Amino acid sequence: MSIKKVLVVDDSKTELMFLTDLLQKNGMSVKTAENAEDAFKRLAEEKPDLILMDVVMPGQNGFQLTRAIARDPLYSDVPIIMCTSKNQETDRVWGMRQGARDYITKPVDVSELMAKIKALG
Repeated sequence: MSIKKVLVVDDSKTELMFLTDLLQKNGMSVKTAENAEDAFKRLAEEKPDLILMDVVMPGQNGFQLTRAIARDPLYSDVPIIMCTSKNQETDRVWGMRQGARDYITKPVDVSELMAKIKALG
């Protein structure tokens, strides 16, 4: 399955614009959400092929949201890549334990992100 539809969850408008632009240039369609509530609305509208998940957000954080999505039978097959400024090894391990397939730190390295997406596709 190649990845065509991506949901980007991040509370930073700058980050949303950067990632949306990058993914669209690489032929993907992008939906965005700024928090957990938005993310579940977007998931209900259309199931993505991939979710890029920020960690630090108001309300439910990315770790909690990743766990909720990964445990939901409707969405458990959707890969999640954590995309966060939290760059400690413990954060990466915790993110993977919550159900993330991969972990990338900000500022995002474009070629690294595209390689990770390609590896899932």
